[in-house]
Amino acid sequence: MKKSAVFLLGLYMICALCGCSLFSDEKTKLRDLDFTVLSEEKIPMELKELLDAKKAEAFKFTYSDKKYLYICIGYGEQATGGYSIAVNELYLAENAVYVSTALLGPDAGEKSKAVPSYPYIVVKTEFLDQTVVFE
Repeated sequence: MKKSAVFLLGLYMICALCGCSLFSDEKTKLRDLDFTVLSEEKIPMELKELLDAKKAEAFKFTYSDKKYLYICIGYGEQATGGYSIAVNELYLAENAVYVSTALLGPDAGEKSKAVPSYPYIVVKTEFLDQTVVFE
């Protein structure tokens, strides 16, 4: 038991002195990814069916046709219309693709119908066989 503790302490010290990233969650950005936000008409039919089934609740998932990667983010039911979604970042890192979005509410003076809406976004980018991390 004592030997294990000493070994782990030694390993930690070596990593700390060498700059090892064993205990770090740093992500090194390799490049920004080009992307297109798809209108409803441009979403593949199979993906559209998945979105329709999930739109009432918040969701985050990916879909691929081996040619493109589609990143789908929904914010669930909102009380009114007038919402939009901004893509803050989409980039490739050493270990994954990272995406960050934000839900933007209706403008203060904008009159919105009191009809529920289901804001979501579908981002189309090059096919990458990487894990997607939603931030």
